[in-house]
Amino acid sequence: VICHPRYQESKRIAIFLSMPDEIQTEEIIKDIFKQGKECFIPRYKPDSNHMDMLKLSSAEDISSLTLTSWNILQPSDDDSAREEALAGGGLDLIFMPGLGFDKKGNRLGRGKGYYDTYLERCMKHPRGKPYTIALAFREQICESVPVTENDVQVDEILYE
Repeated sequence: VICHPRYQESKRIAIFLSMPDEIQTEEIIKDIFKQGKECFIPRYKPDSNHMDMLKLSSAEDISSLTLTSWNILQPSDDDSAREEALAGGGLDLIFMPGLGFDKKGNRLGRGKGYYDTYLERCMKHPRGKPYTIALAFREQICESVPVTENDVQVDEILYE
C-alpha cells in the first residue's frame, strides 16, 4: 500500500478504522502522518446511509474517538471542529473496506450504502471522484458479488 503510486502522489486520503475482521489499517494511518499527508476517517450517521469523512489531527487522535454501537471508533456527533473533506479540498484517495469483491471492481459492503452515497457526493465536488482502493484478504475475492445500480465500482483492489 505504502509503495503504491496513487498513495505516494495523494495528499488528502480517507481511510477506514479497521474492525477485527478487516485488513488492519493502523500502520497505514501512521504512515499517512509520517509522510505529511492529511488523513480523513468516516463518521457514519446511524439509521441513514449518510457518512462524512472527518480529518484526524494525528495517529494518536484515534484514542480520543468514541466507540459506536457497531463497535467502530469515530468522531462524536457533536464534534464540529474537524474539517469534513468535501467542505474543504476534497479527497485524492479513499481506502475502502468490504466483505467481498470481484475482479470487475464490484464491492459488497455491509449493506447500508455509506460509501456509494459518499462517492456520489464526491462526484459533485469540484475535484471530482477520488481514486478508490479496496483493501482485501485473498479469501474475499469472489467470482461475482451482487450489485445494484447505486453501487459504485472500486478502481482497484489490493490483496495478498
